[in-house]
Amino acid sequence: MTLEELLRQLETLDHEATILATTPWTRSSFAQVVTEPEDGSVASMERDGMSYFLEVAIARELRDALPHLSVGEFCDRVVSYAVNDA
Repeated sequence: MTLEELLRQLETLDHEATILATTPWTRSSFAQVVTEPEDGSVASMERDGMSYFLEVAIARELRDALPHLSVGEFCDRVVSYAVNDA
């Protein structure tokens, strides 16, 4: 599933989960949702060429703050946030 497809389903995802994605992060990056390990180790979540991208809860907060954006525009904004602010 692409990052854009995953973000299209954001409201159905577990709010405690984490999004992994392949780099460079773009709308078409392969993405997956995983449960964060109890020890909180981001490194142990990396798999299949994907690395930590953002928590689902943070992506939802961004969506709530930017309801006027299309899914594609929202995806671009989330990528920008993950690269520059997370």
